[in-house]
Amino acid sequence: MWRFLSCSLCLFVSSLLGLQTLRASAEQLPAEVKTEVLFKPEECSQRSKRGDLINAHYDGYLEKDGSQFYCSRSAKDGHPQWFVLGVGQVIKGLDIGMMDMCPGEKRKITVPSELAFGEQGKGPVPPNATVVFEVEVFVVSRGPRSLEAFQNMDLNKDKSLTKAEVQEYLKLEYEKGGKPRDGPFYEKIMADIFRKNDHDGDGQISVKEYDIYKHDEL
Repeated sequence: MWRFLSCSLCLFVSSLLGLQTLRASAEQLPAEVKTEVLFKPEECSQRSKRGDLINAHYDGYLEKDGSQFYCSRSAKDGHPQWFVLGVGQVIKGLDIGMMDMCPGEKRKITVPSELAFGEQGKGPVPPNATVVFEVEVFVVSRGPRSLEAFQNMDLNKDKSLTKAEVQEYLKLEYEKGGKPRDGPFYEKIMADIFRKNDHDGDGQISVKEYDIYKHDEL
């Protein structure tokens, strides 16, 4: 009888420990980004990946009450935003949630606080807030951080980029998406790229300054 009770007690303890392990594992699971495709075009010439130059509108909402905290259509003169995907120019949740998107695609992306604005929050976003973004992508192009884009921009093949070369590339890529802009618009984007990449201030972007991956070779 004591042996039976002892075995029963062992089984009970094992079950209890198992439940505690499952709870601990659940608590340790990494936060996940949830994506919902709202619209996808029938034809998709190119899907977004890390290092691509993305042109998109995105609106941000608090999941808790649905209040809007950001609208790209009213910020920065209402132009769609340019950024390089996957390198930290937007919050990590958007870097994850906007992978594999087509030009013309729309998504709803729910981002937990750990991959958004965290324990500190930011501006109208309170601490530990889950946020929701509605995203519409217009252009997906290789660069300006991919090796392929560098080679396309480097017209004279001297392994450095001038402002004229970068501006011409941006103009062609934007017009490819069917939304041509005027000169000042491209100059503003080009100036931002040089401010972030021309580290020695010589007016050109070298291969070393350009290559964020540090493994591609020209």
